[in-house]
Amino acid sequence: MLEILYQDHLCIAVNKPAGMLVHRSWLDRHETRFVMQTLRDQVGRHVFPVHRLDRPTSGVLLFAFDSDSARVLTQQFEQKSIQKTYWAVVRGHLHGSGRIDYPLKEEADKIADRLADPDKPAQTAITDYRCIAQTEQLFASSRRYPTSRYSWVELVPHTGRKHQLRRHLKHIFHPIVGDTTHGDNAQNRAVAAHTGSTRLMLHARTLVFCSPETGQTVRVSAPVDHAWQQLAAAFGWADILQT
Repeated sequence: MLEILYQDHLCIAVNKPAGMLVHRSWLDRHETRFVMQTLRDQVGRHVFPVHRLDRPTSGVLLFAFDSDSARVLTQQFEQKSIQKTYWAVVRGHLHGSGRIDYPLKEEADKIADRLADPDKPAQTAITDYRCIAQTEQLFASSRRYPTSRYSWVELVPHTGRKHQLRRHLKHIFHPIVGDTTHGDNAQNRAVAAHTGSTRLMLHARTLVFCSPETGQTVRVSAPVDHAWQQLAAAFGWADILQT
């Protein structure tokens, strides 16, 4: 059963579990669990997705109950009037706050995007970050250092490029823990061995949008899952989750 974070007559927001697809995809023919179908069965109504989260990412996911509301909410995403905040755990100490302004070329799937233009120029991509906490752990994740450093950061994307957050953090040499595509696999193995967490440490923490029903601003926050809590406890960050 999905955790419902917000619901009114026209839309509903849930806490998407890490590892769960938003909807059916021919790229994952053997998968049997999807957020869209699970939510439909749970609430007994059709739901319309208005945005998406990657399969390994957890957090706030918004659906509409009818096509008109879906269009209104989709337009808010397109017009960048919706505010999104993510949490991530990254390799190394990322200090203070700042902005990553680094254009990204279209990242094509080998099968789904085989007709994409490989010569298409890079598109503007902007992400703000703020460090929430740091730690230095007494285990090695490489031969160079006897300890390992990590940061818990807040990320605010101002554009919506494919895998933007994961690619931007890799670009500044602070890949997200658990990222098997854009990350550090040695680091991932070390974290898994010492915390038990194997998931991508990327979580859609908050979503702020205008309700199509009332016109009022709605702020939805998603709590983190057990794996995130487990890692936070191992890294000495458990108290921060309670604030």
